[in-house]
Amino acid sequence: MSKWMISIVSALSLGGGMATVVAQEPDATPPPPPPPCETDARHSQFDFWVGQWDVFIADGRQVGTNTISKTESDCLLVEKWTSVRNNTGTSINYFDPLAEKWVQVWVSADRTIIDIRGGLQDGSMLLEGTIIDTDNPAGAAFRGTWTLLDDGRVRQFFELSTDEGETWAAWFEGFYVRRGESS
Repeated sequence: MSKWMISIVSALSLGGGMATVVAQEPDATPPPPPPPCETDARHSQFDFWVGQWDVFIADGRQVGTNTISKTESDCLLVEKWTSVRNNTGTSINYFDPLAEKWVQVWVSADRTIIDIRGGLQDGSMLLEGTIIDTDNPAGAAFRGTWTLLDDGRVRQFFELSTDEGETWAAWFEGFYVRRGESS
């Protein structure tokens, strides 16, 4: 009950007659500030990847679907991947304000783990780090680039290095098309 309501009730209960009411300002607690992820533009740099997608390789074959959604007051992007063979994987993606870098941690049912970090570079999101999988349990240098194309698609290009980043080989190239739009 606010202070002004308590004052009215107290005044009425005291003499049973006419009451003089003195208006008092209710507690003026300022609202909390919005979460930083809703106001700091760096947390929106990867928003071009948010959506429901059909994923194709260069020859036009669909290889899977992917849903990327924002959660936790827009502080976290969650990726849910399903291949056409029903293999699945999930990543969490967030902007680390202390390191001033984007972070992606991916885990899939086939025990692939990707841990990459970086940021916007020449209009693309470039994240670099390591991949550990059943083919290479010791791990390898890994990087991914996400680029918003002029036609609204997103190109995702992954590269792997087995010589600590001296040379890179293509690992996966996919083209994200918003679900319901033609490839």
